[in-house]
Amino acid sequence: MTKLTGKGVPFVWSDDVEKAFVKLKEALTTAPVLTLPEPGKPYDVYADASRIGLGCVLMQEGKVDGVHRGLRLKIQYHPGKANVVADALSRRKLEVCREKELEALNNEFQMIRLSALEGESSEPLGFQAVNQSSLIQRIREAQLRDDKIRKIVEKIEDSDEENTTEYQLAEDGTLLVHGRISVPEGDGLRDEILRIAHQSVLSIHPGSTKMYKDVRRYYHWPGMKRAVAKWISHCQACQQVKAEHLVPAGLLQSLPVPEWKWDSVAMDLITGLPVARGRMNNSIWVIVDRLTKVAHLLAIRDSDKVETLAELYINQIVRLHGVPADIVSDRDPRFTAKFWRALQGALGTVLNLSTAFHPETDGQTERTIRTIEDMLRLCILDWAGVWEDYLPLIEFSYNNSYHTSIGMSPYEALYGRPCRTPLCWTEVGERRVFGPQIIDETMEKLQVIRTNMRKAQDRQKKYADQGRREVNFEAGDMVYLKVSAQKGRDRFGKVGKLAVRYIGPYRIIGRVGVVAYRLELPPDMNLHPVFHVSLLRKHVPDPNAIERERPEELRRNLTYPEGPLKIGLRRVRELKNRRIPQIQVY
Repeated sequence: MTKLTGKGVPFVWSDDVEKAFVKLKEALTTAPVLTLPEPGKPYDVYADASRIGLGCVLMQEGKVDGVHRGLRLKIQYHPGKANVVADALSRRKLEVCREKELEALNNEFQMIRLSALEGESSEPLGFQAVNQSSLIQRIREAQLRDDKIRKIVEKIEDSDEENTTEYQLAEDGTLLVHGRISVPEGDGLRDEILRIAHQSVLSIHPGSTKMYKDVRRYYHWPGMKRAVAKWISHCQACQQVKAEHLVPAGLLQSLPVPEWKWDSVAMDLITGLPVARGRMNNSIWVIVDRLTKVAHLLAIRDSDKVETLAELYINQIVRLHGVPADIVSDRDPRFTAKFWRALQGALGTVLNLSTAFHPETDGQTERTIRTIEDMLRLCILDWAGVWEDYLPLIEFSYNNSYHTSIGMSPYEALYGRPCRTPLCWTEVGERRVFGPQIIDETMEKLQVIRTNMRKAQDRQKKYADQGRREVNFEAGDMVYLKVSAQKGRDRFGKVGKLAVRYIGPYRIIGRVGVVAYRLELPPDMNLHPVFHVSLLRKHVPDPNAIERERPEELRRNLTYPEGPLKIGLRRVRELKNRRIPQIQVY
């Protein structure tokens, strides 16, 4: 019979094929029976062993014997391919495991809750989970209790004319609307359908459009699209995991224009630079005058303490330009240290620190750093050598170049004219300006700078606000806090990209400025509680949800420390020549 299935073999039903068919039919319809042993006849024991188990069969004249007792045995080798029965018994455990896997898979399919419709009659198909088979029946029962639907059904049944309305009746009496089951209000049927379409095994938190299209394909009720959007907006998991496909929140708020040169400065650090042979510095301290845009570049080490920075600040900044009225910087640990705060407080300087994880506050220095890093790369690319040797020339080149915001070079804004270079051959000579004339020229130049800065700020705000949106919160609102999801773990033990994007929710205590808010954080969180509005996301409460606790061991930079959480299963992997113990670590 097997040969008949071969390629190119003609299908001829011969006598041999008929005998084989009868024998196969008899084998399939006749159950094997254990026989009693017959005294005086020899016994045959077929045994086979594998890594899974040991199989033995006691036989007498080709029949399986059901009685086991002490026997005198003669051990004889039997080829494995011929030892079919015992070999099958020794692998029985593997088959049992496969049966268990199939049973587990069947249980998973029983969790699937789908109801599909097909054909002109739109009758339910058989592709439904076992525990969900009563959903359609419960919808039918709810339709019978609904007065509005019952009237429509009675009108269709009493009408003798052909039904041309949007309503149809299935053979079992279910009311359909354009071939879709009409789900009445009440009994929680609509919520159950939405939950299945959003959180089932085969529907893993789809978006509003996808979920609406899926539900609308099979069911109908008024206001379905609005119900789907409301359901998704209340989903706590979606609020914490899914990214917002919106422009950043918070309109651009420009810093006030300083009144005089070096009254207001901004500072930041460039770190991670290579250390040259015989040198020790690997960072640059960038200090910029916010009015004239003059920048000072100071080479330091990233391990320098705040006392070293304070001494350098006095020698290089205060010595040349005096004590500034305020300083704008990020929340670097050296700028938030008690010593630095005490020093600036004694000098009468106000520290304006950025909000947590919002470097745009110190945008002036960030943009300057970008330009300086490009100039450093170009110097090394063109002339090679040590980057620290080119730092004075980079500082001069930057300060003597045209700056768009002020309409002139920083040196011209500071000294009244650009510095002389091989490119600038104009003879300045000894221009002697005394008395009120030099004061008038200085004030006129300063007024031009301030006017150009205001124009630049207005232009920057106009373009920046085109890609932003205004978001306002009130005191007492609950919001989620955006965290870095690239490294570390979250509350579920997931690492890297599987971490949540938002944690919380936390209560807003009050507003700080125009686009920053102070949150009520746990005392052990050790984070600055003021955050920019772009890092916050409104919390939409779900009445039926249970709020989870915040992640543990959250660092100050809003990341989670990586490391093992717990010890899982233990097993020993057996190879041909050795055994390898293995431990599962989460």
